[in-house]
Amino acid sequence: MSVLGTLRLRMFGIADPQGVFRRPGFAPRCWDQFGAVLQSLADGYNASLDAPSLEVLVPRLEAIEPALHGFAYEGAAMGLHVLDVLAPGKRRIANLLAGQGGRHKATVYVGVGMAAARLRRRPERMVRDLDPVLGWAAIDGYGFHEGFFARRRAIDNQVIPSHVTEIGRPVYDQGLGRSIWFSSAGQVDLVARIISSFPPYRRGDIWSGAAIACSFAGGADKAALSDVLTSASEHPEQVAWAAATAAWTRALAGNPTEHTDIACGVLAGLDSVTAARLLDGARGQALLAAESSDRSWSGYATWRRIATQSLTDHSSRALS
Repeated sequence: MSVLGTLRLRMFGIADPQGVFRRPGFAPRCWDQFGAVLQSLADGYNASLDAPSLEVLVPRLEAIEPALHGFAYEGAAMGLHVLDVLAPGKRRIANLLAGQGGRHKATVYVGVGMAAARLRRRPERMVRDLDPVLGWAAIDGYGFHEGFFARRRAIDNQVIPSHVTEIGRPVYDQGLGRSIWFSSAGQVDLVARIISSFPPYRRGDIWSGAAIACSFAGGADKAALSDVLTSASEHPEQVAWAAATAAWTRALAGNPTEHTDIACGVLAGLDSVTAARLLDGARGQALLAAESSDRSWSGYATWRRIATQSLTDHSSRALS
């Protein structure tokens, strides 16, 4: 470890990942349920601060259990974006995405958004320079960070940051929903109780985030997933999209898991391979639409709209 790496870790590192789950409002079993997830994220983050050179960093990320690679790259992106802001000029995130990190594009952008929240930067202004579709996942990361580290403001008082516009708000709420799943230790009744306290117009997007978390990270068996579907019964399209998104993210990374396939079956009514294929096609259409736009709207919302229609059409054909 270099002297500079030691200094960066001392100033910005996550020294006690388990301590994050001891914050007020977190369920007692959080670490038992999701400790491996947070540890891999913290390992990726700390590794990027210690040795941001991709020649050193990427092998360290790849040494982590494959199913957890997305979280490791998310943490690494968080650290690299902090360095890009504090010591600009090296295009660390761009270089990560141009290499192995390109297989984890969605989670990399989530990590960028988490870093933006820590640095108090405006996420939507930053999104304009990112991928026109997946770049909006940075706002998801921003929402996740606020739900985790500013819980009283974001969840208890349900304050939407003034610089998050109505265009970005659905993706912000999606990130908030992911934070609720983790901080509730995947207890569906607790998740449902928290989400039901929000205004009706926000609940669907928050359920989308909770369903992404349980589909991608796990923490729910088939019975619990059925409870998610029942609790979110007013938002079936959002939870189907969420499970399919988790499948697409894992397909791109090449690290499919059984729990994601089960989640797709319960929440979306199809297998994870088919779900990933439908979302990939929808993303291609969203990218084409973004190329002819002025970037004043969310390419992510377009992807979700097209994908939701594809999932609905597929379900209708399967039933006919």
